[in-house]
Amino acid sequence: MEILKTDVTVVGAGLTGLTTAYYLSRSGVSVCLVEQKNETGGVIRTYSEQGFVFEAGPNTGVLSSSELVDLFDDLNDTVKIETAGSAAKARWIWKNKNWNALPSGLYSAVTTPLFSFWDKIRILGEPFRKPTDNKNETVSEMVKRRLGKSFLDYAVDPFISGVYAGDPSRLSVRFALPKLYRLEQEHGSFIKGSIQKAKEPKTAFQKRVTKEVFSVEGGLQSLVDALAGKIGRENLHTGCSSVAVEPFAEGFTTTFVNSSGEQVQVHSGKVVSTIGGTGLDQLLSFLTSGEKNVLSSIHYAKVVQVVACFRSWQGLPLRAFGGLMPSKENRNVLGILFPSAIFRNRAPEGGAVLSVFIGGIKRPELFEKSDEELESAALAEIRETLKCSTTPELIRVFRYAHAIPQYEKDTEVRLQVIEDVQNCYPGLFVAGNIRDGIGMSDRVSQGRLLADRILEELKMERSKTAQTV
Repeated sequence: MEILKTDVTVVGAGLTGLTTAYYLSRSGVSVCLVEQKNETGGVIRTYSEQGFVFEAGPNTGVLSSSELVDLFDDLNDTVKIETAGSAAKARWIWKNKNWNALPSGLYSAVTTPLFSFWDKIRILGEPFRKPTDNKNETVSEMVKRRLGKSFLDYAVDPFISGVYAGDPSRLSVRFALPKLYRLEQEHGSFIKGSIQKAKEPKTAFQKRVTKEVFSVEGGLQSLVDALAGKIGRENLHTGCSSVAVEPFAEGFTTTFVNSSGEQVQVHSGKVVSTIGGTGLDQLLSFLTSGEKNVLSSIHYAKVVQVVACFRSWQGLPLRAFGGLMPSKENRNVLGILFPSAIFRNRAPEGGAVLSVFIGGIKRPELFEKSDEELESAALAEIRETLKCSTTPELIRVFRYAHAIPQYEKDTEVRLQVIEDVQNCYPGLFVAGNIRDGIGMSDRVSQGRLLADRILEELKMERSKTAQTV
């Protein structure tokens, strides 16, 4: 058995774990990063085939946090951010057998066929509606109360499908859309809150948090590969099995079997778990059965991504970020993104790369279809909605049984259990996308803030030790 000793062990080398380990190691803290898969990055994976570059996981991120801006600054010698082209500002919604652009100004908001005439008039009263005191309000309840049902059906529902692959009648506003929730609670209105936020003075650095859609030159895998390189391959263990954490008097012991079949034992003062809720009961076997049940009961959306690559695109001009399918339209896909329309060098000149998303919370049965059936469904949607009858040169199917955690009404209970467990076992941190947001920016923010917290704790602990010597 190999025995290691480090300051911190991080379990899970997705974007959260990589960010945490990077900032810890950069500050001189010894880190052991343990990953069950053979590669780092979680679901982030970029492929380059036959002149096409495409993603198997997230296609884009949003530049919506200062921590993400910082990360790109810190990695600027190895990673180059690529913000989306102007086409990304257009978002299409399918209604009545046609694509309709989401409104981007007053005139388009008045003339759009997406929303009913009554709801267009009703929205004028949104600034005057009182905030709710229902902390467990769902997204659909909130939207219908403040904006109207047509806004739910043809704006928020497809947005939720695109982000969470979820059901707005089940997601909690407070946890799934926290910024929107705070606008109402702090300012009394989405419209008033947005106006007041826009008027707040910003520093030069804050202005760089542009909320633009981004990727990385060469694909998002370049980002996770850069983080792994900075952490150091000697501190990174991939292809691990039987990973388990146990507390002991001076911290925690993490045991696992490495890719060579050798058992490894790591002693560290602190442990960070960034794996999903479904794996926590095995990883943290010392928890009570009640704690395990709460942490592992989180609901996940099952999602399939079908990537279709065309060397010569013969369909509608792809001048948009992509198109989303409202549930009311009863289509077989959640939406279609157009990566090659917003990023450079994703397809040969005149070609196109499309990412078609299928399944989600409302259509989990589609996840069980064969690859051939899923390819057929995706191509049928491309033919009908994008008017393209040609066959793609390349098509790939990627399945994610635990694609996106759903922040539903039980989220508050789960967060309280996490807080109780961390208080009971000082030095243990339960992180990852089961809390604090699912986007790339959320993951980087959580990893950076967690690293800062651990560094502060280590500083205080070492100061106390020095004082007693």
